[in-house]
Amino acid sequence: MRKLLTWMMAALLLCVLAPAAQAQKFGYVDSEFIMGKMPAYGQAQQELNTLSANWQKDIESQKKDLDKLYRNYQAEEVVLTEPMKKKRQDEILKKEQDIKAYQNKIFGFEGQLFKKRQELTKPVQDQVFEAIEKVAKKKQLAIVFDKSGDLTMLYTNPAHDYTEFVLEELGLASPERNQAAQKGTVNTVATPQAPAGADETVAEDATVRPKTPARTAPRPASRKK
Repeated sequence: MRKLLTWMMAALLLCVLAPAAQAQKFGYVDSEFIMGKMPAYGQAQQELNTLSANWQKDIESQKKDLDKLYRNYQAEEVVLTEPMKKKRQDEILKKEQDIKAYQNKIFGFEGQLFKKRQELTKPVQDQVFEAIEKVAKKKQLAIVFDKSGDLTMLYTNPAHDYTEFVLEELGLASPERNQAAQKGTVNTVATPQAPAGADETVAEDATVRPKTPARTAPRPASRKK
């Protein structure tokens, strides 16, 4: 649905700009590829992985405590009175609810992991956007698309690829044209495990979705003037 809306917005934009399309220049960049070349972005992803792993250990520890409570209850159930059973069952239920609440707090929508990701990656993203804006002004581009965004580009002419110019603006240019970075290695955070009895929706919210797979083909050797 989101991609459909993006396509509709893009189509509307092209229709609006169609009368002046021949007089305007456009280009595209691969922001994901660019950020993959930035050391600060890799460091941010590593820090996120470490934080995620530590939080996951906390959840696993709580799950072990829950499992211990349940096993003790099973072993002693036959000798417990009804009031004692009710008390132990309430303890187990509360422990389950506490684990779910903690997981939501950390890995849920706008949880601590989400906020920490924004905090660590926003400065890098701002750098990239500023560099894109400078390149757009220098090259007199009216429109700049992002190849790694939701707008799927079924065909791209390398003549309109300004990714390398953005890398130059960031001081990351190489003597030869940069090759595609390996994507998915530092762009993902370990997926947390749901506690016993957790809802599937909680586990789904906890997942940090990886980016698109790495490209294997090198970038063209020709450069624009």
